[in-house]
Amino acid sequence: MITPELRPATHDDYEAVAAFTRSTWEDGDYIPDVYHDWIEGEHRHTLVADPGGEEIAGIAQLVMLSEHEAWTQGLRVNPEYRGAGVATELTHALFDWARKQGAVVARNMVFSWNQAGLGLSRAAGFAPVTEFRWLHPDPTTEAGSGERQANGSRETELFLSPDPAAVWTHWQRSETRAHLGGLALDTDESWALRELTRETLATAREQTALLAVTGDRGIKAFSYRTRTYERDGETGAEYGVATWDDLTAARRLFDAIAADAGTIGADQTRVLVPETVRHVSDGAACRTGLADEPDFVLAADLTAEYHSPDG
Repeated sequence: MITPELRPATHDDYEAVAAFTRSTWEDGDYIPDVYHDWIEGEHRHTLVADPGGEEIAGIAQLVMLSEHEAWTQGLRVNPEYRGAGVATELTHALFDWARKQGAVVARNMVFSWNQAGLGLSRAAGFAPVTEFRWLHPDPTTEAGSGERQANGSRETELFLSPDPAAVWTHWQRSETRAHLGGLALDTDESWALRELTRETLATAREQTALLAVTGDRGIKAFSYRTRTYERDGETGAEYGVATWDDLTAARRLFDAIAADAGTIGADQTRVLVPETVRHVSDGAACRTGLADEPDFVLAADLTAEYHSPDG
């Protein structure tokens, strides 16, 4: 078999890429739908494995999420070239590019049911980091508007524009941060996780929404809206992470999220929470919708040599 050449993806590659990515999963793949816009951007690098002729052997993309964090996505290998090391070659070439940009870590996300994707990630040098699940509270317009809203008792109050510094303090001590390794959804790149910063919280307060539940001892829960998205003709509201200290605070927080989503006219939501028994069962107790499966996040240390799990 001819060793494919690794080179930047071009718009002329569309038909060859679409030919093998349309059938990635039974319900399709997003790459053929977004390809032309997807490969554009100053902080992203998309490579294809070109064996010559009319076929493309594989494709993968890396995006710089911060000065030191890279995110890899869209790794696909043409079935005709599987088992030939194409995925690892693409991934390591992207790692090299990321290191030149100043990245010290590269992460990715793999569906928990995607055995092939998990195996490819480990073989390419990614190590396990964390897992999360989506919760889906239904949008409502019945409550949650205004700067501050009491819930009828003195136990908790809802602040719709809290101090980012106070929220940051809560995040630093939270079980959620510990489980997720400090990661939350990026505000620009869809389906990408990066280190949550105080600046991210301040930006959310000014540009989208920062929601917090407070009690006698400070912040008890918070979340922030990252973006809205369109899917199947409906508008969704996405929230980068949700933390809470107890079930009462969780209920208040999900009420606030549902109200915020309703305020912007969203038809559905997705909220990132840690994949723990407490967080998922609390979500169920709050009667939020639950995703069927968790998602896994892995990371590669770009300051170290690449190696497979077998060394």
